[in-house]
Amino acid sequence: MSWIPWMLAALPIAAAGAASATPAPPAQLGLCAACHGEDGHARIPGAPDLAGQSYPYLLQALHEYRSGQRNVPVMRAAAGPLSDKDMQALAHWFAAQSPCKPGRAVTP
Repeated sequence: MSWIPWMLAALPIAAAGAASATPAPPAQLGLCAACHGEDGHARIPGAPDLAGQSYPYLLQALHEYRSGQRNVPVMRAAAGPLSDKDMQALAHWFAAQSPCKPGRAVTP
């Protein structure tokens, strides 16, 4: 049972690694948060919840809004100035948030 002290010693290191795996809020989050909420839970009716969506889906959607492939003027304006790195950070952030509960009512 000589492995037990090693396992116990590794627990704080593993916990620290897990804590740092949570992405920091991206600098561009404020613009998105106005409608989609900081946590991806929509704040206004008609805005979709982004929390817990898949990273590839969110990233693709941002690229499509920026290019105009998805013709939503407000989103094209919001995504237009974003760099690829900005889009990746935002997609990671919203994908890492806890998904919204189905049927949740949006309150303005």
